[in-house]
Amino acid sequence: MGRFLIVTAASVALWAGAVSASEPVTGLWTSPPDHKGQTGVVEVEPCGPAYCGKLIKAFDPNGKQIVTPNVGRQLIWDMKPQGAGKYGDGRAYVPVFGADFPAKMELQGNTLKVSGCKVGLCKSQVWTRVP
Repeated sequence: MGRFLIVTAASVALWAGAVSASEPVTGLWTSPPDHKGQTGVVEVEPCGPAYCGKLIKAFDPNGKQIVTPNVGRQLIWDMKPQGAGKYGDGRAYVPVFGADFPAKMELQGNTLKVSGCKVGLCKSQVWTRVP
């Protein structure tokens, strides 16, 4: 019986590793223009059993790369896969509010909708995969 449990546990661990390694949400995503017309590139990677995303580049309205205090900042974290391209129980930092919010994501092809609400204040963005 003990041997069966070890084999089963090993099989589950291998299956879980294969799922997270091939998770389509990983990679680079471009955010839409903010209130200043600036865009950014967010890198989404596994972080433990969830997914996190960090702003790695920012651009002005003309497409010129810029330096801002938000480059290098974690924008999303603790996004747990929930199946069918949905992720939840995470948090998102919204620079315009200077605060983080409970958040979720939904992957549809090459777009990723990131949304969250706090005390009736809601914000969402649709990010596009960087080819």
